[in-house]
Amino acid sequence: MTLKISKRNVDQVTILDTAGKLTIGEGDIVLRNSIHESLDAGVRNLLLNLASVSTIDESGIGELVSAYVTARNRGGNLKLVNLPPKIQDVLTITQLITVFEAYDNEPEAVASFG
Repeated sequence: MTLKISKRNVDQVTILDTAGKLTIGEGDIVLRNSIHESLDAGVRNLLLNLASVSTIDESGIGELVSAYVTARNRGGNLKLVNLPPKIQDVLTITQLITVFEAYDNEPEAVASFG
């Protein structure tokens, strides 16, 4: 299953609900396009919900970092919520968990944008 992303808004936060594989070739491109579309539309508070991501590879991790940097460079904020154990492990091993603000639940994550 390739990556599917649906968008919804809660307060002043755009939540990108992701489902499927965040891997090289398709998932990474889908994520990149979705992030760029949101930023182009003037969104500044992005929350990436990874609860339904089944697989992530190095390309997917790279795209998460790229999305974070792109959002920051354009005056925005990108945070993560609902990390599956596999993604949590990869981010911890690579020490990227110290770069991203990651939350266990959506209300807490939305409130963090304050």
